[in-house]
Amino acid sequence: MKRLQLKNQWVLVTGASSGLGEEMARQLAIQHKANLLIVARRRERLEQLKTELEQSAGVQVKAIAADLSVLADVDRVITESLEGGQLYGAVLNAGLTYFGRHADLPWDRFESILQTNVVGVTRITTALVKHFETTGKEGGLMIVASMAALYPVPYQAAYSATKAFLLSFTNALSHEIQNPKFSVTAYAPAGIATEMTGGEAFHGLKSWLMPVKQAAAEGLHAFVTRKYSHIPGRLNRLGSMFMHLLPKKFLAAQMGKIYYKSLLQSEAATGTPTPGRP
Repeated sequence: MKRLQLKNQWVLVTGASSGLGEEMARQLAIQHKANLLIVARRRERLEQLKTELEQSAGVQVKAIAADLSVLADVDRVITESLEGGQLYGAVLNAGLTYFGRHADLPWDRFESILQTNVVGVTRITTALVKHFETTGKEGGLMIVASMAALYPVPYQAAYSATKAFLLSFTNALSHEIQNPKFSVTAYAPAGIATEMTGGEAFHGLKSWLMPVKQAAAEGLHAFVTRKYSHIPGRLNRLGSMFMHLLPKKFLAAQMGKIYYKSLLQSEAATGTPTPGRP
């Protein structure tokens, strides 16, 4: 299957107002010369990015303000993306996390995580796959999962679970595609230095975080080359191979110690009690 040719094509990017989604949108416009449909909750941030990319890259950008935890907004994104039949690709990156003891996660916040990370992504994916399967058009879809899908992370239990769903769903779905010109890619980065990981709770993990420009570039390379699944960073890939040899219970326990230590450091820095501290 030949590489995706993104120049002058329309590509949907969700979660584009900050972090990995924003950087992917920027690289898609500047380096690949793709036209963009950018989606996020914060309209002002989207409009700023739209203006920047139209001026710096000379591409067309449409901003769609939407909350992907709300089904009506998800359906509106689907409708606007497929309108006119020009959509060529999509990077489904939007996601929410929670860092802390799961017992302290408010139920309404858990539902938002579930709706955004799982339901919204699955609903958009289902609509886009149907479109490309029916039309037979060339294109590609990439879903951003996480290495936390492979190695569950204590104190991010809900996030890990949603990303595990996405990884399994994407990998399985890729084998169902009948359109030989359409590809589905799973992207599984480790921690990335973004707004999501910018809080005090992640302070003790800063040295582990990949620069967002590198994560975006590797993700887009996987997307364009239609990889089945990709983990960015040579050390991450080597570490993943090594960790397959170790018991998962042992790995989860070690990760739990590291993450809990970071939570304690956050408590010391802010004076706020860490949820679940003995």
